[in-house]
Amino acid sequence: MRHAGTGAPGTLTGVSGSTTLPQRQVATMPAKSKAQQKAAGAALSAKRGETDKKDLKGASTGMVDSMTEKELHDLASTDRKALPDKKQK
Repeated sequence: MRHAGTGAPGTLTGVSGSTTLPQRQVATMPAKSKAQQKAAGAALSAKRGETDKKDLKGASTGMVDSMTEKELHDLASTDRKALPDKKQK
C-alpha cells in the first residue's frame, strides 16, 4: 500500500486503486465580537496591500498569515450591530 500523497495531488493510492478526495469547503464564518470583526478588517487590508503588515497589532498579525482573503472578508463583513464588544468566555 502506498502512503497518502505519493500519487497525483488530491488522490489517495491504495490496494484498490486511487480515490479522489473532495475539495475543501470553507464555510462562512461570522465574527463573534466587534473586536474580532475589526481585527479581520485590518488583516484583510494588509493582505490586499492597502496597509503595511508592520502596522498591525494584536490578533490581526496572526490572522493575516493564517487565513485566506475570503475567510478574512467573511469575518470583516459581519454586521457589527448585534455583536458584543468582546467575546464572552
